[in-house]
Amino acid sequence: MGYFKFLLSCSFLSLFATLPARKSHNYGEALSKSLLYFESQRSGRLPHDQRVTWRHHSGLTDGLEQGVKAGEFSHAIEAIKWGADYFVKAHSEPNVLWAEVGDGDNDHYCWQRPEDMTTSRHAYKVDVNHPGSEVAGETAAAMAAASIVFSKTNPHYSHMLLHHAEQLFVFADKYRGKYDESIKGVKGHYTSISGYKDELLWSAIWLYKATNKDYYLDYFVENARSFGGITWAMTEFSWDVKYAGLQILASKLLMQERNQKHKHILEQYRSKAEFYLCTCLNKNNISNVNRTPGGLLFIRQWNNLQYVSNAAFLLAVYSDHLQETSNQIQCDRGKLSSESLFLFAKSQVDYILGDNPMNTSYLVGYGSKYPLRVHHRGASTDSYKKNKKFIGCVEGYDKWYSRKDPNPNVLIGALVGGPDWNDEFRDERSNFMQTEACTYNTASLVGVFAKLHSV
Repeated sequence: MGYFKFLLSCSFLSLFATLPARKSHNYGEALSKSLLYFESQRSGRLPHDQRVTWRHHSGLTDGLEQGVKAGEFSHAIEAIKWGADYFVKAHSEPNVLWAEVGDGDNDHYCWQRPEDMTTSRHAYKVDVNHPGSEVAGETAAAMAAASIVFSKTNPHYSHMLLHHAEQLFVFADKYRGKYDESIKGVKGHYTSISGYKDELLWSAIWLYKATNKDYYLDYFVENARSFGGITWAMTEFSWDVKYAGLQILASKLLMQERNQKHKHILEQYRSKAEFYLCTCLNKNNISNVNRTPGGLLFIRQWNNLQYVSNAAFLLAVYSDHLQETSNQIQCDRGKLSSESLFLFAKSQVDYILGDNPMNTSYLVGYGSKYPLRVHHRGASTDSYKKNKKFIGCVEGYDKWYSRKDPNPNVLIGALVGGPDWNDEFRDERSNFMQTEACTYNTASLVGVFAKLHSV
């Protein structure tokens, strides 16, 4: 799911306009490092041009028991294709999507680098009898977004992705059900709190952008109220909760004459999108996002920076939208301009890169001080290329997880969970709420870094 946000970032890169800003950080360097992180997370047979050299082939037998085959712009394209190829393989039949490999509970008993994994690599699917509308809809949205990226440079591949996306949308919509009811192992790890209706709207609007077929826009409009698209007023955007993102996409549709027949509903989507933006800048009378004393948006203590990076991305996107349309947002406590959204997004990114009370960059590898003990099995264990001796589950915990020394491998470009509500941060491997990194943390930063680097 984090991979989709990376696609979202890349699909918007060409839409960013130019606003004046003081470059307080090297955003080009941050962009380069953030893209490297996705290479650290690769599974499978690694390509010859793999730049993260401490990683090696892994997960080569994933799903075999079930019969499943598992400048920076060019690096971004490579990262997108790596993930999209995986989705193509995972969608083995029109109504089958292989949604998980391994078991979260078993995985947590082991501290092993990917190259040594001994835990079960059983693959789990959603299908007609075991529906999973969230994961099918999310994957459809990701493939639709990827098809846009490749539409001119690789039209055959783009068409193939779109074919899969449309099939997955039909599957997600026709056989509705929560994926965590069909794949019990995800509960407690990636439980679907918001349900699947936001993912159905999310995939519909991305398919409309990719195909220009009225069917998808009609679906998006007709289900706007019953699916929560124009009723949910959000204070976060995450891998689980898509409403703020789809509301912002809907707002941008108002710019096109062909969509004016749905103006009444799209304006309601826009109202909810702007509520989210107002709440980020503390401009609502109620339901504003909390901030730390140092000025960081604070949603919750576990992996808070994922919400910050997502907010910065959406703020930057809407800033450009306001500039293009010469509009402002009317909040309860005043108006917000394009520049005010952009500057606040920049302030959140600058906090992440080191302008904070801890004087710490939370993007690993950037700046003079950053987390050295990231909660990450591969980074915290001796590189397989350096030491091919097998490292078992218990040995990994005893020898590598519990050690106080910095990780032997630097997980460049990873965005960790970040500081607590009081701007405090403990760089300890066991402090997973603050030191764990996820793809959906770094993903949305790619677009924001590209934007900041361009101004």
